[in-house]
Amino acid sequence: MARHGKIIAPDTPLLFSMETTGMCGSVALVADGFCLGEFSLLTKVTHSRRLLSAVAWLFEQAECDWDSVNGIAVSLGPGSFTGIRIGLSTAKGLAMATGKPLLGVSTLDAYAGQFAHLDKPLCVVLDARKKEVYAAFYQCLGDGSIRRTSEYLVMPPAQLAALITVPTVMAGDGAVLYRDLFTSLLAEKALMVDSSCCFPRAAAVGKAAWSSWHGQEFLEPAVVAPIYVRASDAELNFIPPS
Repeated sequence: MARHGKIIAPDTPLLFSMETTGMCGSVALVADGFCLGEFSLLTKVTHSRRLLSAVAWLFEQAECDWDSVNGIAVSLGPGSFTGIRIGLSTAKGLAMATGKPLLGVSTLDAYAGQFAHLDKPLCVVLDARKKEVYAAFYQCLGDGSIRRTSEYLVMPPAQLAALITVPTVMAGDGAVLYRDLFTSLLAEKALMVDSSCCFPRAAAVGKAAWSSWHGQEFLEPAVVAPIYVRASDAELNFIPPS
């Protein structure tokens, strides 16, 4: 495959990564932290309609084939239940078909990695529908890495605001959706990022998966489970037989 001159060494491992947990789905090729290529599309059409064609386009443009790929990384959620299932089932199928190891990354952790350069606490806030948000808090460590300082949360945005006591960067589509509420409740303690940065990216999923790759922390495709955080409607509405 093309390695773009001296930027990427010929023997650098390469991960293919996918992000399908939100409306902006994407696929990427990441070489140990360097994004070789990425395709993103914001659409209301289900990701299953475009995902495999996006993969084919990315590989063609990057002059890459599956023999060059060393692993497959996928965003496990939380996010859209349908999007998570589409991405995970596709990743599992590709892993089994190609024999490549599978790696899973929390959507919240991967998205937080897009802001690892910050010097303030970070709260990732994703829209969970039903007037709730998914969220997690992070500390940027100054060396390009981050540390999660909370559990994965799901709650009404006002309840999340009550947890913030110091100036905190708030990022994600949930922060955009409830921007007025957060700023009214938190004033100067709510530091909002630009709305153009509100979507998780496949390149960030690939970058976040590298620690698992180096640690050989691979997932078994047959048993890997998504990170839903909140129970699905089917689970909530399930009535066991009497």
